[in-house]
Amino acid sequence: MKKLEVGVFWTSLLLTVASFGGAVHGLGDSLAVFRQVWAIGLSVSSLFLLRGHLRLAGLGALVLIILAAPFGAAWVSADQTVGGRYSHYQKNLRYDGRSRQAIIDDILAADPDFITLEEISVHNMMIFDALAEKYPTSLFCRFTGVGGVGVLSKFPLVEGGKNCVGEQGPAAIKVTTPDGPVWTVALHLHWPYPYSQREQVSGIVNSLGFLDAPVVLGGDFNMVPWSDTMRRIEKATGSKRAGRVLFTFRSKRMPLLRLPIDHVLVPSGRGKIERRPMLGSDHFGVLLRFDL
Repeated sequence: MKKLEVGVFWTSLLLTVASFGGAVHGLGDSLAVFRQVWAIGLSVSSLFLLRGHLRLAGLGALVLIILAAPFGAAWVSADQTVGGRYSHYQKNLRYDGRSRQAIIDDILAADPDFITLEEISVHNMMIFDALAEKYPTSLFCRFTGVGGVGVLSKFPLVEGGKNCVGEQGPAAIKVTTPDGPVWTVALHLHWPYPYSQREQVSGIVNSLGFLDAPVVLGGDFNMVPWSDTMRRIEKATGSKRAGRVLFTFRSKRMPLLRLPIDHVLVPSGRGKIERRPMLGSDHFGVLLRFDL
């Protein structure tokens, strides 16, 4: 039994520490998705080891305190502002989504200034088209994965301010707001290691040199907020993820699997976020209210 306890301890410790290694290898970010699981294993095994392996138990507790502090702060932090002058609606439609009118109605009821959509397929292109009537500035870009990405805004387009970054996921428009020009970007990332998310992000960050104004970005990152992927996108866009952490994905095959992988980034990194209904998708929508 002691061997099992020690084995669980060292395995959990290794996985917890490795989950911070996304900057070194894509496996680190993949492990970061389930960091809380490894941390629970480390916590429980440390408690069992209190019966005899006090040094190991103490080491486990120390590692947890050091590593969990920023993670816990990000998880439970309250929204940093009550409202905001602007609002952004982010939604992965799901390529075969069927509640199309319900999604349109929810977006129009939220009345956002900016909209980012992913998995715009032939099945739900009508959502993008219907929104374009109220949001005259819009751009649809093809994506190498399932469905395209789209971005829409109420604000007028700056001349020449449209950019599809290949078929890697970003769709960007530059609009004129009351506070000056802003780039609005829609992003859809592939799954993490062993899939090609890390390589995709490398290509994207090297292609964003055209962003010559503040950036408001929404997307399905397929990655958690505390990842190296998030850090790289934030650095490349000069923006920060805003709002508290919310579960935004619920697997239809494994309903207990819920992950915070849909995010909105704004220049200030401050905003009040709320979760919107799934409406036939496997992603909740999110609405962020913020100031530039």
